[in-house]
Amino acid sequence: MNRRKLAFKVGLEALKRNRGKGVRTSRTICAIRPNLYNRDGMPETNQIIQGDSIQILDEGPEAWVDLCFADPPFNIGYLYHGYDDQKDVDEYLDFSEKWMRAVYRALKPNGSFYLAIGDEFAADLAVIARRKIGFHMRNWIIWHYTFGQQTKKMFAKSHTHILYFTKQKPVAGEEKFTFNADAVRVASARQTTYGDKRANSKGKLPDDTWFLRPQEAAPHGYFEPGFDVWNESRVCGTFKEREGWHGCQMPIGVLDRIIKASSNLGDVVLDPFNGSGTTVVSAALLGRRYVGIDQSEEYVGYARKRLEHALEHAKKNGAAPQIDGKRASRVLTPTDAFGRPRVARRGTAKTA
Repeated sequence: MNRRKLAFKVGLEALKRNRGKGVRTSRTICAIRPNLYNRDGMPETNQIIQGDSIQILDEGPEAWVDLCFADPPFNIGYLYHGYDDQKDVDEYLDFSEKWMRAVYRALKPNGSFYLAIGDEFAADLAVIARRKIGFHMRNWIIWHYTFGQQTKKMFAKSHTHILYFTKQKPVAGEEKFTFNADAVRVASARQTTYGDKRANSKGKLPDDTWFLRPQEAAPHGYFEPGFDVWNESRVCGTFKEREGWHGCQMPIGVLDRIIKASSNLGDVVLDPFNGSGTTVVSAALLGRRYVGIDQSEEYVGYARKRLEHALEHAKKNGAAPQIDGKRASRVLTPTDAFGRPRVARRGTAKTA
């Protein structure tokens, strides 16, 4: 059994072993306290747990995470369970600094941190991360998708900022953080168009702008290998990949590339805003250990179902599951992320 299949098996066993922990049901009087740390105070990975990520990370040891991906609330009025997404500006920035400090504390010295954030607070959070906390920025990535949100009196919004940091200060020739360039290289124009023998035979690293045109979309939502930009759509409401119960689902292709580049087999990947569970699904299928934290009991329950489906399929077939639209975790909520009634469609997920 190779290391990746072993990771599928171990992850599935851990998920089933922890099923129900940290999630209230209608019959419980008191919730079971989220159990990320064992009796010795060390983290138990391959878990999705319910709780406050700031509190949970601050209560544990330092320097145990290899890679963190965070897609926090954007403070633009999305509907979350038990969270106010329209905080006062100062309150939101204070909240952001606290959770980023908790991530910094949990990261290993050679750890990496990717932050997905919208226009309104991208600059603020970049300044906090760099100037106040001590992260070192490697890239300010623009993920552009043509399925943008249409507007009436402004240009359509069709991008997200992804800020890539390391905890270690880059020093030429002394970088110790993980960046697996060969795992994410793509064919360059020198190779595909000009036949230039001077071109690196392994290809080139992708640009820091990720772009999708509909005619270039990969058949299963992954990046096409022949392009030097990140071709990935956002997960629209009609896509089979859409779980339906979470309004801010990241496409798995984005996480696949980040995890391949900035972690190795067996490394620990953390998502402090687990949400729909894309990060932990990608990490598990790529043979990494994972920890997802979310304040919503309902999101945790659905994310565990999604992950269990993916791991069971991978254990049997040795590959990521095809997106069939019939998985148990796919539930269409009556309203979208802004509380607007959904338009009824045939052949979609069951309604919550």
